Amino acid sequence: MPFYYTLGKIPPKRHTVFRKPDGSLYYEQLFGTEGFSGVSSLLYHIYRPTMVKEIHRAIDLTPKAAVTHNITARMLRGWDIAPEDDFLDSRTIVLFNNDLNIALAAPRQSMTDYFYKNADSDELIFVHQGSGMLRTFLGNLSFGYGDYLVIPRGTIYQIQFETAENRLLIVESFSPIVTPKRYRNQFGQLLEHSPFCERDIRRPSILETYDEKGDFLIKIKKQNHLHQVVYASHPFDVVGWDGYFYPYAFSAHDFEPITGRIHQPPPVHQTFEGHNFVVCTFAPRLYDYHPDAIPAPYNHSNIDSDEVLYYVDGDFMSRNHVEKGYISLHPAGIPHGPHPGAIERSIGQKETRELAVMIDTFKPLKLTETALQIENEDYYRSWLE
Repeated sequence: MPFYYTLGKIPPKRHTVFRKPDGSLYYEQLFGTEGFSGVSSLLYHIYRPTMVKEIHRAIDLTPKAAVTHNITARMLRGWDIAPEDDFLDSRTIVLFNNDLNIALAAPRQSMTDYFYKNADSDELIFVHQGSGMLRTFLGNLSFGYGDYLVIPRGTIYQIQFETAENRLLIVESFSPIVTPKRYRNQFGQLLEHSPFCERDIRRPSILETYDEKGDFLIKIKKQNHLHQVVYASHPFDVVGWDGYFYPYAFSAHDFEPITGRIHQPPPVHQTFEGHNFVVCTFAPRLYDYHPDAIPAPYNHSNIDSDEVLYYVDGDFMSRNHVEKGYISLHPAGIPHGPHPGAIERSIGQKETRELAVMIDTFKPLKLTETALQIENEDYYRSWLE
């Protein structure tokens, strides 16, 4: 995160004596990425965060490619992914490359008997349906429809759902997920022309602290394997922390679209970025106001990137026959644009209520077998007149 935050109790000086009420020491932990040069936070634990009791057999989660060389425009029915009780069991990768995994999930139950940590990736979870609480060792975040949850790698967490009907879009990024550089000044502050600001970002507000020993199962994803490690103390034993590295929430409903007299290109919708990919939010907005403007996007060539669009809500005016949870993939190498009739329909329209998440990758995406099972196979022919 580009700005400093603190929660709970911390000593006045880092790396100094910090005692518990009984006179013994709290245990300090540096939590961050990119060695000692990236953003980080300092955590203070009741118990040593290193007390491993058991390590069980790992489960291989490496995604398998059913299609590795793709030139076909595709449409996936995302909500055809069957719900599962368990959060991790429900996570299903449909697209991936060496920079990120794109997964869908429909978990029915909260995480209660284990904790989870992704040691491979930052996670960006978009909440399409459902609400609840993200509980972490850095504090809790409530979430609901339209929220992005940004969870830095290494964060230990549980998710508590309020209902059994939940739909999530998940991006696992092997590089840090950050806000767009062009929207930040040299100090990391979001600038005046940014479509969102620090006031829109929700940080952890309640720090749960557990003074407990026992057997606590943490499932850790590392190198695409799920390791099961039993620790001797509760992972939420942090009494305080400060720094720049923590989970946060941002609502797509707080994104302020940039509009103009004529059609604006997709980069104005950018919300996050990682190495070799960007994430954009297509939020409800006024259309272009030039008297002869064509609100529908023009045809454009995907020469350098694969474009993934996840349809959330509203009538997406450039596509025909699109439903909630559909995912379009327009691969690099061929042009794409509005469906027949979309340009004509858009003329004279004043606004759109659409909501969608776009992921543009600058390296080709591979498709899993699950992606092929939920595909509308004739989508690539849908531009024929």
